[in-house]
Amino acid sequence: MFTIGDFARHGRVSVRMLRHYDAIGLLRPAHVDAASGYRFYQAGQLARLNRVIALKDLGFTLDQVRSILDEQVNVDELRGMLRLRRAELAATVAADAMRLTRVEARLRTIETEGRMPTDDIVIKRIPAVRVAELTATTTADADGPEGIGPIIGPLYDELCRRLDVAGVPATGPAIAYYDAASDGDDTVVIHAGLTVEAEPRADFDFAIVDLPEIGTAATYVHRGSMDNVMTGVQAMARWIDGHGYRSGGYARELYLECPEDEEQWVTELQEPITPA
Repeated sequence: MFTIGDFARHGRVSVRMLRHYDAIGLLRPAHVDAASGYRFYQAGQLARLNRVIALKDLGFTLDQVRSILDEQVNVDELRGMLRLRRAELAATVAADAMRLTRVEARLRTIETEGRMPTDDIVIKRIPAVRVAELTATTTADADGPEGIGPIIGPLYDELCRRLDVAGVPATGPAIAYYDAASDGDDTVVIHAGLTVEAEPRADFDFAIVDLPEIGTAATYVHRGSMDNVMTGVQAMARWIDGHGYRSGGYARELYLECPEDEEQWVTELQEPITPA
């Protein structure tokens, strides 16, 4: 038998916690001295204590812990619960990290409001180009530029793999473009394209698309990660509005340089415009 203090030390919990578990019937002492009221525990009760702590740390309430233990959950089931909880926590951490990235990008945009130079914005004609592409969808309001990377990155990885299998070489830079879904909601279609000279074939597991010429485009060269592209996008918006033009839709992204360090990327934004 162990005193409550000794049992608490062996279980790496507090005496207060053990008293609470006793009070709610979750872990009763093996013996309570009738005269003194002292609680005593057996070493075998550490097994139940370990399960209580593990389940509690997995996020279960104490009432849920009691129900689970009463059903005599085994080690394999606990391990499965741990794997599930680990996956849930990893997803939460990833979502929180992406949210912080979005906030940081918006703060940088706010800090440069009215100070972003527009002298680098150039009007030019964008010639037609043929691309091999894969597509995915996202929502216009939920992700923003910072949320595009986790979607478009794997798209390009898969596109490169499929082109390699098909024996179709890329003959120019990557071009990403976007358009609204036809159903009129906030869904945005992401197109990850690579310049090619191949003809369409029925056995290709990617699309061959001819992007039309943009007769008049406002262009801006963004340097750095695309997570921070909003400053350039909004500078273009102010320039377009201030120079008597109207936007013709989403800007294309021509990836001129894409080294491993994304902060060294060079991307030209090409937004179609028309006179207001």
